[in-house]
Amino acid sequence: MPESQSFIGVNYGQVADNLPPPAATAKLLQSTAIQKVRLYGSDPAIIQAFANTGIGIMIGTSNSDIPAMASDPNFAKNWINTNVIPFYPASKIILINVGNEVMSYNDRNLMTQLLPAMQNVQNALDSAGLGGKIKVSTVHSMAVLTQSEPPSSGSFDPTIGDLLKGLLGFNDANGSPFAINPYPYFAYRSDPRAETLAFCLFQPNSGRVDSGTKIKYTNMFDAQVDSIRSAINAMGFKGVEIVVAETGWPYKGDGNEVGASIENAKAYNENLIAHLRSTVGTPLMPGKSIDTYLFALYDEDLKPGPTSERSFGLFKPDLTMTYDVGLSKTSQTPLTPANSASKPKKDGWCVPKTGVSDSELQANLDYACGQGIDCTPIQPGGACFEPSTLVSHATYAMNLLYQTSGRNPLACDFSQTATLSSTNPSYGKCTYPGGSS
Repeated sequence: MPESQSFIGVNYGQVADNLPPPAATAKLLQSTAIQKVRLYGSDPAIIQAFANTGIGIMIGTSNSDIPAMASDPNFAKNWINTNVIPFYPASKIILINVGNEVMSYNDRNLMTQLLPAMQNVQNALDSAGLGGKIKVSTVHSMAVLTQSEPPSSGSFDPTIGDLLKGLLGFNDANGSPFAINPYPYFAYRSDPRAETLAFCLFQPNSGRVDSGTKIKYTNMFDAQVDSIRSAINAMGFKGVEIVVAETGWPYKGDGNEVGASIENAKAYNENLIAHLRSTVGTPLMPGKSIDTYLFALYDEDLKPGPTSERSFGLFKPDLTMTYDVGLSKTSQTPLTPANSASKPKKDGWCVPKTGVSDSELQANLDYACGQGIDCTPIQPGGACFEPSTLVSHATYAMNLLYQTSGRNPLACDFSQTATLSSTNPSYGKCTYPGGSS
């Protein structure tokens, strides 16, 4: 697996009084597969700390800056001169978010000022010669949708439809992404059944069929992202990319906060990362991983609200992991058991057992491709992409992991959903490694 996983980012919030120095945080991130960081503001000490690390940085303007930015081009210009020019390109600023979740604040006046503010920031970048190098966008909560189920029926709130159309036109014209904050955790909280939890945590479940497309969804993340995709497409902006600016799961909560536990937080983040690493994409956007910023780097101990609000951190202030989701560079080597030489080697091919569910196949595909094997043959254009079925893609990935793990029988278990076959599954130009050693 390439060291760089450009699609994995993390949110670095600062509503806390116990955070480690920015330089220590920059060093921490360099020891992980995290390639991007999202700041809510534009703290110069933090931007400076990431200089020459190669880590992409999203910075933000506060919502309170929007009226001045919208009405005064010089305000936007000064903002760029203060927060971008002194640091770029040593600090790899990639995106400026103008405001956060403005479209769900119910402040119509602020909403109408968002687009002019973004345009002025874009103009300031253009005149500084940075247009196209640094993108401009804003971040939306899932509340911009009035309909999200099934995903193919996703549609934006009609009361802000004209404003969203303007923002999408801006994204489209400037090649900037539509940034969203999907949280399956909140979906589970409002429907706390075991089946929903499995669907939200990328664990085996019976799936949900989209009545419009007949596509079966095996996890909530894909369903939420695709509902946004459908809403954007319905407005005629199929070319605008989506970025997940925030998603995460709290590892503890108050007594009445269902589902907030270390076990669930670890499962969500670990399985989400494996899903991104598999580059299977979502049903409506197959074959590529959406840039996804995990929430959050650290707990923010000064945040108000329930305990869960202060319990999303992947790392503690002493830089140790809250729980391990396999992000450190050292833990990314393919799982080849050290003593595999002494284990019996089995000939043949590793294939799914008959009757294995779609969600188990999806989990196996995500897991195998997340272990550093080469899954490009099953991506669009690859020799094994057709037939584009879950069982075909999962079989290829499961077998490849088994073959690259020294043909250790333990590597063809997949929670007892796999078996060794003496029949070669290769076909046409698609070759499955294996056979007799």
